[in-house]
Amino acid sequence: MVVERSADGDAPTAVVVGLGNPGPEYVGTRHNVGFDVVERLAALRGRSFHLRGRSRVARGDVPGAAPGEDGLPFLLAEPQTFMNNSGRAVRDLLADLGARIPLLVVCDDFHLPLGRLRCRRSGSAGGQKGLASILDHVQGREIPRLRVGIGDPGRAPAEDFVLRPFKRSEQEAAAASVDRAAGAIDDWLAHRDLDRLIEVCNAPI
Repeated sequence: MVVERSADGDAPTAVVVGLGNPGPEYVGTRHNVGFDVVERLAALRGRSFHLRGRSRVARGDVPGAAPGEDGLPFLLAEPQTFMNNSGRAVRDLLADLGARIPLLVVCDDFHLPLGRLRCRRSGSAGGQKGLASILDHVQGREIPRLRVGIGDPGRAPAEDFVLRPFKRSEQEAAAASVDRAAGAIDDWLAHRDLDRLIEVCNAPI
């Protein structure tokens, strides 16, 4: 994959990876809220996605704080390797962008109530197979992650629950959590303050 650059040659200085499954049959499902968040971010910045290697990517820039000040270029990515193999695509991205580039992973979490966000610097996958794949393929570095609550599966098998769309009664809360996550990440892209992102995302609703 060729590194995305702006017209003046600036390479991305951060990458946000949203996790999900490619294909129209998965649009709107609980497992795809990571895709939903990065697509909302792209919309906020007026950017569109295109296929590069194993991912769909969109490049953007956060404008500088003052006139004439350089902005901060970033890359949004949606792995196209399906959820359980997300690490392959992320490994490829980091190989091109640089192993130490700031990385944030956005994924669903059925252990969190619908509408809740939780951001951490590092830790285990917590049963999220896409995140587990990334941890397996990208070792030796801290991987911050923002989890978006999709609700409790109850007695339903988790692997079936995550592939279901949100109920009509849940759609407003789900959309609000996507907007909240996208807004928090947009602020992180502007300030690159992970402590601030964690505080905003982990605050009670």
